[in-house]
Amino acid sequence: MSRVVEQRNVRPKQGIEAQGIERVLPTARSHVRILDNFTLWLAANTVLSTIVLGALAINVFGLGVWDSIGVIVVFNLLGVSSVAFFATLGPKLGLRQMTIARFSFGWVGASVMAMFNVITCLGWSVVNVIVGGQLVQALSGGIVPSWLGILGITALTTSVSLYGYRYVHRYGRYAWMPMGLIFLAIAVINVPQATIVTAKSSGLAYVASLLSFSGVIYGAAAGWGPYAADYSAKQPETTPSSKVFGLTFLGIWIPCVLLESLGVLLTTVPALNGKSGGELVAAALNPLGSLGTVMMLLLALSVVANNIPNDYSLALSIQVLGGVFQRIKRWIWTLAGSVVYAVIAISASRNFDQTLETFLLLIAYWLGPWAIILVSEHCFRRGQYNVEDWNNPDRLPSGWAAIVAMALGLFGVYLGVAQVAFVGPIAGLFNPPYGMDIGFGLGVLFAAITYLVLRPIERRSTQR
Repeated sequence: MSRVVEQRNVRPKQGIEAQGIERVLPTARSHVRILDNFTLWLAANTVLSTIVLGALAINVFGLGVWDSIGVIVVFNLLGVSSVAFFATLGPKLGLRQMTIARFSFGWVGASVMAMFNVITCLGWSVVNVIVGGQLVQALSGGIVPSWLGILGITALTTSVSLYGYRYVHRYGRYAWMPMGLIFLAIAVINVPQATIVTAKSSGLAYVASLLSFSGVIYGAAAGWGPYAADYSAKQPETTPSSKVFGLTFLGIWIPCVLLESLGVLLTTVPALNGKSGGELVAAALNPLGSLGTVMMLLLALSVVANNIPNDYSLALSIQVLGGVFQRIKRWIWTLAGSVVYAVIAISASRNFDQTLETFLLLIAYWLGPWAIILVSEHCFRRGQYNVEDWNNPDRLPSGWAAIVAMALGLFGVYLGVAQVAFVGPIAGLFNPPYGMDIGFGLGVLFAAITYLVLRPIERRSTQR
C-alpha cells in the first residue's frame, strides 16, 4: 500500500516550525536570502572544534606543519564539493537530504542510511559539546566541571534548533562575526611564536599517518553532506544552482582551511606544547588576561552554532524512517537527541583526542560510498526526479542496487581500514603491524563500480 501522506506546507511563523520532512511545494518557498547559503555554513564552521581538529595533525598523527596544511587544503576541497552539490538539490526538489536518498536507496535502504546519519549527528554533537565543556572548565579554573559546561551548551543549542529552519538561518547570519574576530586575535598573538616542525616518521609509517589524517579532514568536511539540502529546501526553484554551490562551498571551505591550519600552528607554539582540545585554545588566550577570559566564554558558546545543524538534521533523519517516526513531531526528536548526546558526551570526555580521531575516521568511511551513490544516481537521472514519489514506496526505486553497492563499499572499507583495534587484510600489507589506512579510497571505488554496473540492471527490471 502507498504510504503517501498529506504534504502540508506551513507558512512561516514565529513559533516552532511545524513542518518535518514533507516536501516544500514551490508556492511555499519563502526563503529568498541566497547569502544564507554562505553565512549558515560559515557560522557552523567558524567554531572551536575546527581548530581542535587541525591540532590533531601533530599531536595525534605526528605530521609536520606544511604537509598537514597541504592535506587540509586538498581534502577539504574534496569533501566540501559533494556538500555544495547536494545543497543545490534543495531548491530544485524541495526535499530534505536524507529524503532525497530514497531516489537511490529506495524506502528500506534510505531508512538504513538515515540511521547511519542519526549516529553521525549524535557523534558530531558529542565531539562539539566536549570541546565546549573543556573550555568552560578551563575558563572557571576548574570550579565549573566539564559535565556542567556540556549540559549548558546543550541547553543553548536545543533552544535554537527546536524552533527550526527559519531560526537556524537567523542565528547563522550573525554568529560567525564575534567568533571570527576572536580567532583573528588568537592568530595574531600566537602564530608569530609558531615553529615549523617536520614529521616524526618517514617511509610507509609517514604515508600511513598522512592518509589517516586525510581521512579525518575529509570526513569532517563531507560530514555536512547528509544535511546539505535541509537548509536550502525552502528556497525558490529559480534559485541559481551555481550560486548555491559557490556560496555553500566557500562557507565551509574558507573557515575549515583557515582554522584547521591555525590549529596546526598552535600545537607548535612552545608555551602551548602538550595541550589539546579546549585547553589548547584557552591557553592561547591567556596572554589577554581578563579580555581573554571573556573571549573564551564566547568561544564556548560558538559550539552552539556548530551543533544546531546536527540537532535539526538529526530529527529529520529520524522521520525518514517513516511510520510512527514520521508522525512524531520534529521538535520532539530534536529534544530527545539532545538528551542522548549530552549523556554520551559526559561519559566520553575523559579520552577526548582518541574519541575524536576514531569518530571522524568512522564517519568518513560510510560517507564516501553513500555520496558517490547519490552523485551517480543524479547522473543516471540527468537531474530529473519525480518529486511526487518522495513518500511512495511503490513508485520509488527498489534500492537493491544501492544497497549492494553500499555493502560492497563497506567491504572495501573493511579490507583497507587501519585502526588501533583492527587492521584490514589489504591495509596490513603496508607498514606492518600498524597498516596503512586506505579504507576510504577502497570504499568509494567499490561502491562506484558496483552501482554503475547494477543500477542500469535495476532500472530495466523495475522501470523505476
